[in-house]
Amino acid sequence: MTATVDKSNARVQKMFGEIAPKYDLLNHLLSMNADKYWRWRTVCLAPPVGDTPILDVCTGTGDLAFAYYKRTRGEVEIVGSDFCPEMLAIGDRKKEKFGCNGQVTFVEADSQNLPFEDDRFQLVTVAFGLRNIADTDRGLREMTRVCQPGGRVAVLEFSMPGWQPFKAIYGFYFLKVLPKIGQWMMRNKQEAYSYLPESVGQFPSGEALVERMRDAGLVKLRFYPMTLGIATLYVGTKPSSEEASTDEAGA
Repeated sequence: MTATVDKSNARVQKMFGEIAPKYDLLNHLLSMNADKYWRWRTVCLAPPVGDTPILDVCTGTGDLAFAYYKRTRGEVEIVGSDFCPEMLAIGDRKKEKFGCNGQVTFVEADSQNLPFEDDRFQLVTVAFGLRNIADTDRGLREMTRVCQPGGRVAVLEFSMPGWQPFKAIYGFYFLKVLPKIGQWMMRNKQEAYSYLPESVGQFPSGEALVERMRDAGLVKLRFYPMTLGIATLYVGTKPSSEEASTDEAGA
């Protein structure tokens, strides 16, 4: 029986704090820059509408937040939240690179207990961070809570491809090669790049994650595999009061 991955707040927070200085470099290197494409595709499939704020949870160093900043040309408030201060410090430094003048802000916060009022954001996103939240369902409920009615929740996450022979080739790289390269370059005590395939392997994907998002209160759910299924984007809508009433009447 496979042991359950330790996703406790203390372990995850310490792990990402240790790898923060080289986090961006390793992401781009180990994905062969595909992570940039996945974020660009996320912005295309879950585009901003109007001028109400956007929230990116588990934002890390802010790459998805900055992708939305570029899409909105700085005309929409972008908030990135994370509970790892070392990651957020790097995100703050990157704001100068992108020329942000107050349009992007970072907030230290646990995604299981977001410090924002209900119905505030038009979009609530997370890229490669939902599987790191100790309680996935609680994280999804919080994301839904702070999303405005009619707004969308978008989850970009790793997944395992199903097409052979690519599945076998990628599986060998992901499970055997990537952890060794990552650990050699990072040399962190928490073995972050062994944690990566372990956490992906135990995280729900496809229809299983769609069902979890539905249980959190989202509707009109769709998912989009990317790069032969290495990553998948899930998008759901928070129902308006009228849609919620209709669902209750039909229950």
